[in-house]
Amino acid sequence: MELRLLEYFLAVAREQNISAAAQSLHISQPALSTQLKNMEEELGKQLLIRGTKGSRRVVLTEEGMILRKRAEEILSLMKRTEEEISCSDETVVGDVFIGTGETDVMRLFAWTAKKTQKKYPDIRYHISSGNAEQVMEQLDKGLIDFGLLFSNVDSEKYEAIPVPVKDTWGVLMRRDSSLAEKESIIPEDLWDKPLIVSHQRGEDSYLGQWLKRETSELNIVATYNLVLNASILVDEGLGYALCFDKLINTEGSNLCFRSFSPALEAHGFIIWKKYQVFSKAAGTFLNCLREMIDSEAY
Repeated sequence: MELRLLEYFLAVAREQNISAAAQSLHISQPALSTQLKNMEEELGKQLLIRGTKGSRRVVLTEEGMILRKRAEEILSLMKRTEEEISCSDETVVGDVFIGTGETDVMRLFAWTAKKTQKKYPDIRYHISSGNAEQVMEQLDKGLIDFGLLFSNVDSEKYEAIPVPVKDTWGVLMRRDSSLAEKESIIPEDLWDKPLIVSHQRGEDSYLGQWLKRETSELNIVATYNLVLNASILVDEGLGYALCFDKLINTEGSNLCFRSFSPALEAHGFIIWKKYQVFSKAAGTFLNCLREMIDSEAY
């Protein structure tokens, strides 16, 4: 299948209208309709549900939604490849793609990027936020250069650098809550409290060990993916959010943060695929990152 056809299909998916898509692509509507029908015949699947006479809106079928996702990934990789090849001279320019969750460790990336920028101002950085599964998926598909994980790393598939900066677990709560009077929070403090926890896979057992309770024994009232959303639930009095420190600026707000006791730290790893062939921009960033970590210049 030609890349041009994928671009046509994505235009229709974006516009939800064949005529509007044809106009944006600067081709005729009959020509675009013919290309779409040929694509469906080639794949042996219906990709679009055409509107009735009263509506020109088109809807993607289940197979169409799968193709849309894959087409976006294919075209993104193609664009990156073209940029890397066109920039493969002595000048270091291009893009660095990083996948990570919400963590203060991002400052390490920021310090490295700032230092690199002084010598190579034409490098651009693209940060994708997501949970561990999403970061791994993007890394495996070649959509990002580096991932930041707080879980075990498969050494047969990935190279990894331990992160020298650690995240500290604790509780985000309202200042008028009973636990806010304490300097730190012990497991027993949370056994009878309404909890808001991350729904990232693996963290339930990780936190369960510290809490000395199974998930089923806790009063979990909500789960979150973005800690900003969790902070709003806390602010409205729904419960106590278990999260990393320094992600929410509590100064001047109704919220405060209290660390766990005994302390619970998250140890992260910067990873990339084994035998990865980096662009000059990504390779330069990695070299600078290693220098930052080795010299403890952070």
